Amino acid sequence: MLWSLIKILIFVALVAGLTLGAGELIDRGGALRIAVGGWEFTLEPVQAIIAGIVALVALWIVLRLIGLLVAVLRFVSGDETAVSRYFSRNRERKGYQALSEGMLALASGEGRLALSKAAKAERYLHRPELTDLLTAQAAEMIGDGAKAGEVYRRLLGDDRTRFVGIRGLMRQKLAEGDTGTAMKLAEKAFALKPRHDEVQDTLLKLQADTGDWKGARGTLGAKLKQGKLPRDVYRRRDAVLALQEAREVFAEGATIEAREAAIAANRASPDLIPAAVLAARGLVEEGKARQAQRVLKKAWEAQPHPDLAAAYAAIEPDEAPSERLKRFEPLLRLKPYDEETRMLRAELNLAAEDFPAARRAMGKLAETHPTARTLTIMAAIARGEGADDSEVRGWLARALTASRGPQWVCDKCHNIQAGWAPVCDSCGGFDTLSWREPPGGGAPLPGGAGMLPLIVGTPPAPEAAGDTENGATPVPDAAAEEIGDPDRSQPEAVDLARGAEPGKK
Repeated sequence: MLWSLIKILIFVALVAGLTLGAGELIDRGGALRIAVGGWEFTLEPVQAIIAGIVALVALWIVLRLIGLLVAVLRFVSGDETAVSRYFSRNRERKGYQALSEGMLALASGEGRLALSKAAKAERYLHRPELTDLLTAQAAEMIGDGAKAGEVYRRLLGDDRTRFVGIRGLMRQKLAEGDTGTAMKLAEKAFALKPRHDEVQDTLLKLQADTGDWKGARGTLGAKLKQGKLPRDVYRRRDAVLALQEAREVFAEGATIEAREAAIAANRASPDLIPAAVLAARGLVEEGKARQAQRVLKKAWEAQPHPDLAAAYAAIEPDEAPSERLKRFEPLLRLKPYDEETRMLRAELNLAAEDFPAARRAMGKLAETHPTARTLTIMAAIARGEGADDSEVRGWLARALTASRGPQWVCDKCHNIQAGWAPVCDSCGGFDTLSWREPPGGGAPLPGGAGMLPLIVGTPPAPEAAGDTENGATPVPDAAAEEIGDPDRSQPEAVDLARGAEPGKK
């Protein structure tokens, strides 16, 4: 707008000047007289116009020459010139080309080539925030951890690259097995970028591996607040962490805190079997046997498990086998056709020496799904009913090569563990253990086999069996003392129920 006004004013001024010049020529009779230094020139109108045009062209040429002179002076004395810009752009082009070639080499697994390209890019660009990361990754690829660590430590000095440096050092420490330093670095990285998925998962894993259950629950809560974790998954994992807190409190002997932590874990995830067992234990210590039974029934309804049955038996440790069978009846009715329920009923009847009832409870389970536990129970039933030793040994022989049944199996690496834990011993997966039958049956005996002596008890001492002439000594069993020592008139059946050969203790 302003420039348009200026151009209009200049045009008006030119028109006015031409008008005045034409008027002056008319007043002088159509000729222009010019006197310069003793010389006098008289110009006709056309000559005057030509002279004016020549003067304007000469003035324009002089101005251009002055501009050229100024540009030459600036070129000689200035910091940035056309030539310098040319060389600068040429270096930049070569630097970015080397950087892209280094990234391609890194992606294709050529670590040494990527390292040389990164050095070339830094020589041309002088942009360490770009080239240092490529240098560190290339050094890691070729196994030069010292070089990578040096570069990562350089990145810590710049706010823009501090997180990258901390994350790189954290991964190095994890590879070296220095979990203590790695966890401190993970905490710093989490403070810088709390929404970073890899940092969250790494910190949570390190906290779980080192037993920092409180810190792990805090990290898990942060994942929930940021929408990175479904609420049902959060409740389950938080219950697992709370359960571990409760276990540690139990180990330290702080009973009240342990009971509260165990009950909280069970409420958060009622189907978590270890939490239900620990909560029931805490309630029993408080004298709340009915509440303990309700907790175990709810967990049994979600998934029957031998540990739940053992905890249910421990509520009344001194009851007789017939009383125990009666008390277990509400639990057994929850899932009457489940394999675990049927085996538990058979074991309870074995303890009460009702062998026909035990056989009815087993049905055809030993044929449809033969496991070491089902076949051992059938051997105990056969011995209790007075079958030949050959039949009993036949059941036991089959048990030796049969599947071990459900066990704690990692869903990630299929590792089999003797007991539940929040972290897999093999792959380090968090909350990956589930109670199921592994492919191939697995090798370790399931926890359910260890529950059988809790219900059946130990064989009587030789004195009680009337066999003192051999000088045998009684075998103590703390589990039998805890749950009760029912009258045993069939020691061979008890032996078989414990997985021993008939007549051997």
